[in-house]
Amino acid sequence: MAELFRMPAVAADDTAAVLSAWQVAEGAAFAADDALISVETDKAEVDVPAERAGVLLKMLYEPGAEIEVGTPVAVLGAPDEPVGDLDALLAELGVAPATGADAVRPERRTVPDAPAPHAVPQPPAAPATPVLPVLPAAEAGPATGARLFSSPLARRLAREAGLELAELTGTGPGGRIVRRDVEAAVAARPHRPEPAAPPREPADRSAPAAPVQAPASAPVQAPAGAGYQDIPHTRMRRAIAARLTESKQHTPHFYLRATCEVDELLAFRQRINAVSPVKVSLNDILVKAAALAHTAVPEMNATWHADAVRRYESADISIAVAADRGLLTPVLRGVERMSLSAVATATRDRAQQARSGTLRQADLEGGSLTISNLGMYGVEEFAAIINPPQAAILAVGAVRDEAVVRDGALAAAKAMTVVLSVDHRPVDGAVAARWLAAFTAALADPMRIVV
Repeated sequence: MAELFRMPAVAADDTAAVLSAWQVAEGAAFAADDALISVETDKAEVDVPAERAGVLLKMLYEPGAEIEVGTPVAVLGAPDEPVGDLDALLAELGVAPATGADAVRPERRTVPDAPAPHAVPQPPAAPATPVLPVLPAAEAGPATGARLFSSPLARRLAREAGLELAELTGTGPGGRIVRRDVEAAVAARPHRPEPAAPPREPADRSAPAAPVQAPASAPVQAPAGAGYQDIPHTRMRRAIAARLTESKQHTPHFYLRATCEVDELLAFRQRINAVSPVKVSLNDILVKAAALAHTAVPEMNATWHADAVRRYESADISIAVAADRGLLTPVLRGVERMSLSAVATATRDRAQQARSGTLRQADLEGGSLTISNLGMYGVEEFAAIINPPQAAILAVGAVRDEAVVRDGALAAAKAMTVVLSVDHRPVDGAVAARWLAAFTAALADPMRIVV
């Protein structure tokens, strides 16, 4: 029997999401667990699978539309189900095609980020069944009156970039302008050197000088070709900016720094890789050492909440992954129970999923500590911003040769600097210091990590 497929709540607190792409063509069959749509949330782009096998009878939105959770986005049918009059089927499901002012239900409307579509006045109608939102509406062309079809997201991005829709060429179905068209137009904008300012006339010293002020309402726009380009924010980039700004403004950070000698640790890694079924990286060992420190200092394995400090029994550690869409922090769960080879496998899987955009929302939630390693870029030391609501983040620098004093004599050693950023609300300084001591002790005697 035919049914409506609705925009799912990918995360518990999501009220809307962007339909990035259809993974099944209209009229095509699909199997259970096949991806139907790709959805862009604040943290990732995820595929939404089908619960059962069926046929995609009707798409209700184009890619790029921002849609409230719970809004119907497609009509699905059972395999080999005969479909006659599609409009009658929609009416049977309690919805009906609509245009103009009736295109969106008051209780289920797309997030209003674009001007309302042009509507033809309709005579008053008797109360009817709820209507089905149509595909994103069109804009009227300024010169010829032709309709320019575009998604709400594309219209918003075009406005932010100062582009006219009439100047864009749509590559979506039916020539519809979608997000990629706006981004391509922004990237292709010509850049010319900014013209030099004309010579200033000599001032009339006999007249009082008046302050020159720009009109308050005039938008400040860069001249065409000023030597830079504006890249519209993605939903994820906005979320990252908001969360980190909130973290620095509302989370009282304090920082602890330690320099670790890692000669024995590097030799230990070589011995492990000689017998391990998967290659173990230095970062994998750091993740395991962090879990060991959580076990030794359980007060550190906590997060701050309005009414309580929540302390966890499992050492769930996040790893920072730089992906094309932005910084992601997938979580490895129960690290204290995992072998080093299991940590290495899980880390690689999570990093690959982050870069390919296949992480689930649940993969990004939880944990009390993140490890951010920039050592592979040659960064010697840095302080990272805590990823709320976690209590801490460990910033790892590069391994370098350094002079140390051993038994009163100078010697060369491999050294690595780590900086622990801590939320002072759930964790006191002495607790963080004990945690860092346990972490560095594990690196100095790495056999602790595998026993």
